Amino acid sequence: MKTFIALLTLGTVAFAGEKQLFNGKDLTGWKGFTELWSVKDGTITGQTHADPANPNKSTLKSNTFLVWEGEVADFELTFHYKITDKDGKGEGFGNSGVQYRSKVVDEAGFVVAGYQADFEIGKTYSGILYEEKGRGILAKRGQKVVIKQGEDPKKPKIEVTGEVGKSDEIQGGIKQGDWNEYRVVAKGGHLQHFINGKQTVDVTDETAEGAKKGVLALQIHAGAPFTVQFKDIVLKTAE
Repeated sequence: MKTFIALLTLGTVAFAGEKQLFNGKDLTGWKGFTELWSVKDGTITGQTHADPANPNKSTLKSNTFLVWEGEVADFELTFHYKITDKDGKGEGFGNSGVQYRSKVVDEAGFVVAGYQADFEIGKTYSGILYEEKGRGILAKRGQKVVIKQGEDPKKPKIEVTGEVGKSDEIQGGIKQGDWNEYRVVAKGGHLQHFINGKQTVDVTDETAEGAKKGVLALQIHAGAPFTVQFKDIVLKTAE
């Protein structure tokens, strides 16, 4: 794994120490089920398989993840992804995403909980901020949100304070069944997602539950059989 030195300034955030998280050859530095995750055509590839009894469902019964060996706090992560159905088309159903500042809750099952930069084959969830095994959807696509403490930690007060764009217009810039660039920027409680250069959410999490550090992980979602691929996974950490 090569380490490069770079500098990016975004507002008051300075990121240095650029690192490639995938060597393009094997899954060195990552842990997950090898029957689901492999390297194909120079990409990290996650693939579920159709249930013989029901071809529209996969044999996977619950979400699982490919977990990176490191941990992140304040960072910028850029990667390219492609997600297709069982026929290799950008149609039907299939959901994935990248977990960040998350925690492993089941080591044997490679299950994590925490923030997720979501994407899918469909046209609803790509770009949102979701909290896996936690508070659910924290920001829908296009929203600028402040998350405030609620009486129940699992039910925060989500205040929509503005928008970063129109959901349909952002979706219109996402290439179905093809490669897209995703960028995640996290500084303290301020979280931002971008797909193909368009900002999808802007979130300020003011709650005690808002994680400030944790693992990165790639998701395979239970449900319909599909394939998801990742490449050009670049992490820049704050000084």
